[in-house]
Amino acid sequence: MSSFAGPIERLINELNKLPGVGPKTAQRLAFYLLKIPVEEARSLARAIIAAREEVKYCSICGDLTDVDPCRICADPRRDHGVICVVEDSQDLAALERSREFKGVYHVLQGAISPMDGIGPEELRIKELLDRIAQGQVQEVVLATNPTVEGEATAMYLAKLLKPLGPKVSRLAHGLPIGGDLEYTDAVTIARALAGRREL
Repeated sequence: MSSFAGPIERLINELNKLPGVGPKTAQRLAFYLLKIPVEEARSLARAIIAAREEVKYCSICGDLTDVDPCRICADPRRDHGVICVVEDSQDLAALERSREFKGVYHVLQGAISPMDGIGPEELRIKELLDRIAQGQVQEVVLATNPTVEGEATAMYLAKLLKPLGPKVSRLAHGLPIGGDLEYTDAVTIARALAGRREL
């Protein structure tokens, strides 16, 4: 039996469902929310509901958006001949923060993971193939994560895409800026050596 009032207990239980939020963090967040002004709490609740109701997937790239097509797909200044394939919207946001990529994206909404019951059919691979079939794509950049699932997904996509004509490339993997060789894992060092380039 909990020592908290019913509404507090329900709030803690709901916050505990969030990824990365354990019972203690949920309790701390709940008590923080109880201390903020009521209008701030209402504003937070409205923002959550609005995001849930108004955000959808872009019909072209599959990114989360409030307009369809999304702003990137609708931007004529982007290079629509280069598609960067990512696992999810957070990966797309990370690439956009670099301000280096000028093409468009394709969000798979996951990675191949047989252990989790996710096969190619559960991902937005057919939609990617449909985009390439239109004949305007010159390059597909595979930017899946450097995990077992991400690598498997990249290899699967590379086999599918190469016969279709566009250049297929993979993001380079290597040493982070400011990183120390001493603390870098062997796989990262091996990839950095394999991907070395002449200066």
